[in-house]
Amino acid sequence: MRSAPAPDRYAVIGHPVAHSLSPQIHAAFARETGQVLSYDTIDATTEQLAPSVQRFFVAGGCGLNVTVPHKQAALALSDTLSERATTAGAVNTLRREPDGRIHGDNTDGVGLVRDLTTNLNCALEGQRLLLLGAGGAARGVLAPLLALRPRVLVIANRTAARAQALAARFAPLGAVVGMGLEELDESPFDLILNATAASLAGELPPLPSGALGAASVCYDLAYGRDPTPFVRWARSSGCQRAYSGLGMLVEQAAESFFLWRGVRPRTAAVLAVLAGA
Repeated sequence: MRSAPAPDRYAVIGHPVAHSLSPQIHAAFARETGQVLSYDTIDATTEQLAPSVQRFFVAGGCGLNVTVPHKQAALALSDTLSERATTAGAVNTLRREPDGRIHGDNTDGVGLVRDLTTNLNCALEGQRLLLLGAGGAARGVLAPLLALRPRVLVIANRTAARAQALAARFAPLGAVVGMGLEELDESPFDLILNATAASLAGELPPLPSGALGAASVCYDLAYGRDPTPFVRWARSSGCQRAYSGLGMLVEQAAESFFLWRGVRPRTAAVLAVLAGA
């Protein structure tokens, strides 16, 4: 009796990565869409990243999600890049092409925007946005956020020069400025996005109390089983709408799944299960 073919292999690579919900999410997408695949985690340090990616694809792997802290480094591991990965200067999705080349893409921005606008009903046009952080996570979401035409998008980072350089890179796409965290004044923002790694370390980026207004929305790109320090701070400060990045995680995963498999899974059921977990 002929045995069934081995499932196509996918994984998420990062450091640390054991906490990732991506295997659970992609398994749910596969069941819903009738796709046959496996999805694992690969823990790789910065030094291990390139050889780990090479081994995965040489062994027949089909696609990788790339997470902290490797999104910018993954750019150099791609033979071809999508327009949004090129614009972001960061990659979170790798796909092996039929000719063996590795294609890099970035689904973070579209995942965030879908969660904010579709799932959470946030209108961003004409609003004041604050983006905390200037690393790979911030790079991936800037272009899609600016495409929604906010009044201004402020990038604030511990190192002001990094925020200013990032703002200059994206200035052709909209009203964006960069500054150090200590330069923020007491003016409130309509939406505050935390794209720093502070939540992963159980910390909170310093913010002036006036940055949070009565109707402000707070969103942490990080997620966890419990509310992140940023979400806890927002809620304790009176924010009525404070969210973790769980919705972004699911939505960017759906976009990656579509890039790999050619079919777009529905996200509502997966979001409901994870939110109740």
